[in-house]
Amino acid sequence: MAGLTPPPLPAPDTKARAVEAMFDRIAPRYDRLNRILTFGLDVGWRRRAVASLALPRGARVLDLACGTGDLCRELSRAGYRAAGVDYAAGMLAHNRSGAPLIRADILALPVAAGTVDGAVCGFALRNVVDIAGCLAEMARVVRRDGRIAVLEVGEPHRALLRRGHALYLHRVVPVIGGLLADRAAYRYLPASTSYLPPAGELEAMMAEAGFPDARCVALGAGAAQLLLGTRR
Repeated sequence: MAGLTPPPLPAPDTKARAVEAMFDRIAPRYDRLNRILTFGLDVGWRRRAVASLALPRGARVLDLACGTGDLCRELSRAGYRAAGVDYAAGMLAHNRSGAPLIRADILALPVAAGTVDGAVCGFALRNVVDIAGCLAEMARVVRRDGRIAVLEVGEPHRALLRRGHALYLHRVVPVIGGLLADRAAYRYLPASTSYLPPAGELEAMMAEAGFPDARCVALGAGAAQLLLGTRR
C-alpha cells in the first residue's frame, strides 16, 4: 500500500536465527500482546482451528511453533493428546500448557513418519525459511487420513477493509508493540506477511505436499485465514 514502507526483512540465510532471537525477546509479553492486538479474537480463531481437526478424542496432535502454548491448551481442552514443538527456548520457557515440549526445528521434526493423527500451527508459517518444506514435513509425520489446521494472518477481500487492515497492521501494531514489548519485533511481524503466498497458492502447495482437499477459510472478515487439509 502506498505510504506504508515496511522495514527490511532478514535475508534467507539469517532469517531462522533472527526469528529465534526475536521470539526469545518477546516471549514474556507475547500472550498479552496477542490479546490486545487482535481484540481477543485470536482466542476464538484458535478454538476454530482445533475444532476443525474433527479427530477422535485421544488423538495425538503436534502443535508446531507452539510458543507459549495457547494451541496446546486448546488441544487438551478438546480431548486431544497435545505435544508442542518450538525452536525458541524463550518461548518454551514461558509455555505453561502442561503438554510435552520438544525444542526442534519444525522443518526437521524428530518424529517418525505417520505417527501423529494431526498437526496445528498458529501464525508461524511465514516465519519459516521454507513454507513448502514445512508443509511437506507436516505431511511426513501425519498419518493417512490425519488432519492439519494452520492459522495465519490474512488479507480482507473488500477494498475498504483491506486498506483499514493494512493501516492497522503496519502503523498501529508497531506502535503498540513498541510501547508494550519490542518495537523491532512488532515491525517485523506485520512486514513478514509479505512472505506469505496468496491463499490459492498456499492451497496448491498444501495439495502438492499431500493434502489434496486443502482449503482456506477466512476468519475475522479476512484478517486471519485458516488452512485445512486431510493427509492422503
